[in-house]
Amino acid sequence: MRLPALLLACGLLLGCSSLSTHRGDGLDRVQRIYVEHLLTDNHRLDHAMVAELRGLGYEASCGPLTMLPDNTDAILTYRERSAWDFQSYLIELSFELKGRITGQTLATGRYYQPSVHPKTPEEVVHAVLPPAFRRR
Repeated sequence: MRLPALLLACGLLLGCSSLSTHRGDGLDRVQRIYVEHLLTDNHRLDHAMVAELRGLGYEASCGPLTMLPDNTDAILTYRERSAWDFQSYLIELSFELKGRITGQTLATGRYYQPSVHPKTPEEVVHAVLPPAFRRR
């Protein structure tokens, strides 16, 4: 009787995470990605995404949409949700990649982890981007 209660308590304390990604048609033709800076982002996620995308072989840069380079193939937008419990930590990150000209959705992803032991923003970006952007 005590073992199931102990396992349940451990599960609640550790939290659980979920990851979902979708890769649409047309992503294979994308080389240059622009990550639109989110004004409420206090974790510098745009810079972490640029670093991750470069590591995956893409040309990537970030900034406000008004600074969008002319040769951009796709625009990556994201939303983040943070919580505060004696420190600020990221509990959710979702993104959407759309073609610059067509507006077609090329990739989406979402990572969610409400936990007492959260991952760093860089670890969250590393968890969510490669499954959607890895070259085939």
